[in-house]
Amino acid sequence: MEEYVTLTIGKQKNIALIAHDNMKHELVEWVKENAEVLKKHFLMGTGTTARLIADEAKLPVRAYNSGPLGGDQQIGARIVEGRIDFVIFFWDPLQAQPHDPDVKALQRICVLYDIPFASNRATADFLLHSEFMDKEYERKILNFNKTIESRLDSFK
Repeated sequence: MEEYVTLTIGKQKNIALIAHDNMKHELVEWVKENAEVLKKHFLMGTGTTARLIADEAKLPVRAYNSGPLGGDQQIGARIVEGRIDFVIFFWDPLQAQPHDPDVKALQRICVLYDIPFASNRATADFLLHSEFMDKEYERKILNFNKTIESRLDSFK
């Protein structure tokens, strides 16, 4: 059994857009500046952020719950299901967040599933304007079945 599994991120990306309260305006402005690229992809976001993007940037955005109400966990679950390819999360490093463990869990899931994750404008710009935005990308994730099989073998 192979150690890694290769999964394809398609040409049209499923992009999650998330922002902490102090960063929502910056994310909305970034989305407006990049609307021509983003309109080619399927967008989703958490709570107020999704509504602000839809209202102000005039782009369709599927809304999940607010982050503190489980939205970050919903996004993480969609990553595990293979339904999100890309996360842009403008988070505020200077203010404590009541749902900080959820944010950390989301970051962990992105790393575990080899999902591009931008936490600020510069990283988002580099990712969005990468050569991979308009083509398929093969990502490699650990073969979890092999990991489970190895653990079971260690108990025998």
